[in-house]
Amino acid sequence: MLRWLLVVFLALMLISWLQPFLAKLGFGKLPGDLRFRLFGREWFVPLTSTILLSTVVSLISKIL
Repeated sequence: MLRWLLVVFLALMLISWLQPFLAKLGFGKLPGDLRFRLFGREWFVPLTSTILLSTVVSLISKIL
């Protein structure tokens, strides 16, 4: 359980560091990525980008 928690934490850190690079590629602006303002704060829910990135990572892991 601790190992999976560590893996998820590291994956989230990696994605947050790569966010500027991924934004240049168009991730975060795909149809299905939600961006809205609530309680004076902007919220971002990247549904489509998350599905696309997880599919790519899954394919890479199956190849290797």
